[in-house]
Amino acid sequence: MRLLYAMTATDFRHHRLFLKQPFRMLAASLVLTLAAYGPAHAQDALFDTKAKQALMLEDQTGTILYAKAPDTLIEPAALAKLMTMELVFHQLKTGNIKIDTQYTVSENAWRTGGAPSGGSTMFAKLKSSISVGDLIQGVIVQSANDGCIILAEGIAGSEQKFAEMMNERAKEIGLKDSTFRNSTGLPDPQQKVSLTDLVTLARYIKHEYPEYYRTYAQESFTWNNIFQRNRNPLLRLDIGADGMGTGYTEQSGYGLVGSAEHNGRRYIVALSGLASDRERAEEAKKIFEWAYSAFEEISIFAEGETVGEASVFGGVKSSVALKAHEKISLLVPTANKDRLKAHVEYKGPLIAPLKADEQVGMLRIWIGDALAQETPVYTGEAVETGDLQKRTMDAVLELTTGWTRHLKL
Repeated sequence: MRLLYAMTATDFRHHRLFLKQPFRMLAASLVLTLAAYGPAHAQDALFDTKAKQALMLEDQTGTILYAKAPDTLIEPAALAKLMTMELVFHQLKTGNIKIDTQYTVSENAWRTGGAPSGGSTMFAKLKSSISVGDLIQGVIVQSANDGCIILAEGIAGSEQKFAEMMNERAKEIGLKDSTFRNSTGLPDPQQKVSLTDLVTLARYIKHEYPEYYRTYAQESFTWNNIFQRNRNPLLRLDIGADGMGTGYTEQSGYGLVGSAEHNGRRYIVALSGLASDRERAEEAKKIFEWAYSAFEEISIFAEGETVGEASVFGGVKSSVALKAHEKISLLVPTANKDRLKAHVEYKGPLIAPLKADEQVGMLRIWIGDALAQETPVYTGEAVETGDLQKRTMDAVLELTTGWTRHLKL
């Protein structure tokens, strides 16, 4: 890495910043000092939580506001039902099932997840038929284990096959570290998730299935003449929450994934490792209220603006501009004195020919030592293959610089 620029946040908002790399460097860096940033009356942005693991993200800009061991693998407990619901919503969206499709309550679903189990249940009657729409409400509002198993068996034939579908689907939507073994989150030593994946999953559900996401804000659901309230404590804390779910295991403690809107912004949090239901609610409310007041937005790059340049091997041009598809903004602490660092990272040099609008790297921004945002970057234009002389010169340069770099290792 090498330092290319140093400027205040005011400069950051009013200048075009080009992150250009030397040949074969894997990343260029931009370091910005924020010592002068923020009003004098801003509160101290430092924050901590009793949760052993925590992750808070602002949805619009994708800024990570707080992270505490977010990639530690934990038992998901009932939070695994978020993945179950994503798969059900996906089946509905693709037309494989319908909201009024009926599934029968098997003995396995009744014994494992129903009234005899003593766990969270919608008290579905053995051998009765229930619509997908009612099962969705039972799972989301009542955290019904029987509802999960009924859906899993109805869609895949068995819960094991449904779990295989969950893992395949998890990879498709960008979950990197999680493994699912059942639809309910009931204990299994191989069933693990990370808070990073849970926040990714929650964000995906909110964006991809807005018509089904509304169910997470439903305060209650009555099934078989049994009235049950939504188990999500955030819905009753007056913080703008409208989802998503809770979980508990003896090993992982009390956990939660929550989503709330405040002043036109959506915030998503995941917490784990808390000591009680009460502590979980208190810590969740605390982190939301902190996020609402401790940050403000700065604009970094306009939509389509060049954010850097990448070296090109064997092309008619020796470099290509890199651009993001969307406007890049960031929430920054109003009273944080840390430095803001931005790196354009790619594996280089890029090899000609290159197509226009081809994703080749990532713009990563840190606040202090914490990664705050990642944005894909794309080639701003096509680069054709150069003539023989140009390719030969590039090959010689790569040979010599590569050899020198190898000696330095």
